[in-house]
Amino acid sequence: MTRKKLLNTLQYAFFLGLGIFLLWLSASSLSSENRQQLISSLKAANYLLVIFPMLILLLAHYIRALRWKILIQPLGYTPSSANSFFATMLGYFFNMLVPRLGEVMKCTMLAKYEKIPADKLIGTMVTERIVDALCLLIVFAITIVTQFDIISGYASSKLSILLYDADGNIKLFRIALILLVSGALVLLLARVLKRNASSPAVKKITAVLKGIWAGITSILHLKNKWLFIIQSILIWILYILSVKAGFYTMKEVSQLDIGAGLSIISLGSVAMIATPGGIGAYQYFIQELLPLYGIAKGPALGFGWILWLAQTCIAIVGGLICLILLPIVNRNKYEISRADQK
Repeated sequence: MTRKKLLNTLQYAFFLGLGIFLLWLSASSLSSENRQQLISSLKAANYLLVIFPMLILLLAHYIRALRWKILIQPLGYTPSSANSFFATMLGYFFNMLVPRLGEVMKCTMLAKYEKIPADKLIGTMVTERIVDALCLLIVFAITIVTQFDIISGYASSKLSILLYDADGNIKLFRIALILLVSGALVLLLARVLKRNASSPAVKKITAVLKGIWAGITSILHLKNKWLFIIQSILIWILYILSVKAGFYTMKEVSQLDIGAGLSIISLGSVAMIATPGGIGAYQYFIQELLPLYGIAKGPALGFGWILWLAQTCIAIVGGLICLILLPIVNRNKYEISRADQK
């Protein structure tokens, strides 16, 4: 095994282990009353209604595929909507198996069936990642503004542990130390980058930053940039609506509004990045978040499992179906291609 493969394996094992630990932490933090509430809420849940958030997520994935087509068109190719959607779903499927493999397989599959060089498609993935990061930051900002009264109390309690002692006195030394260390790290990083500007590592960092900037600015030069922006907004609106639809699956959370949905999307998106497929982290974050909205920890954990399973089923089942359909839908292309070669 090469060093790179070993590091990737260890990284995957670490984050998978983190997810398993968070699953244990979620379960172990429940009181006997919470456990009983968890069991009763899961038994009473209407699992038939889970189909609605799943369909909304499926629509969001389809719009994501249409948005990807807009990024590909400046390369001189116009893939079919069906193949773009199949490849997008396969990206989610393979990401559930191995983090970051999804992006590679997404590009590989579309390249195979649409005769597009895979290396050209990689650049579109960078732009997609950047746009999604910007959208997530906007969702975070909206969540903080609209849910400030709810979130601020929780954040303040966590900060008070860090900044105040048991008698309520400010830990001036700790605050000064945090600021001093943070400032020193920033200065040290700036100095290292400046002194090693010609080194391969610094050049690579600079190239990545330039690539990010190029990805952002490339949106301005798209032929259908306004459609691209509208689709990006619509994707995240559908994500929020999928959570809102999910509230109706459990009586305990059915009264929650869009504001709670914003909070779940914000934290849930971070959770999906933190561990493979969000396992453990997603359930834990929802369990910690929903008590702020008056939901007991047991039902909160149960709802976290329902939402996570809905997303995971879409990725796995949808991905497998697309893996089967992709060669079937493109059978005629292969037949025409073989006829031309003869």
